[in-house]
Amino acid sequence: MEHMKTYRAHYKSPRDENPVNGTFEFESENKAGSKLNATDARIKMLEMFGNEAVSWNIDSIELAGEAESAAGYVQPQLDFREPKKTRRHHTFERGKV
Repeated sequence: MEHMKTYRAHYKSPRDENPVNGTFEFESENKAGSKLNATDARIKMLEMFGNEAVSWNIDSIELAGEAESAAGYVQPQLDFREPKKTRRHHTFERGKV
């Protein structure tokens, strides 16, 4: 049985009015790039962020360096861009006015 290794995962939310992305670290005994490793990352993300993270996707998973890894490290990345303005088209049902 292998010992636990520390991995760093990058996550991203769907493009909506408040996009969220960032990185977090997690431990897994499965090989990098395997489905079980991705499942461990997803479970850790849901434990950390709760129901809000259900629709988020994990972009990449990489092995974290021993010196830079710290238990429970999370680095959020904030998006300060103005939200995209969406045109509301047909705010009424046709034929019912």
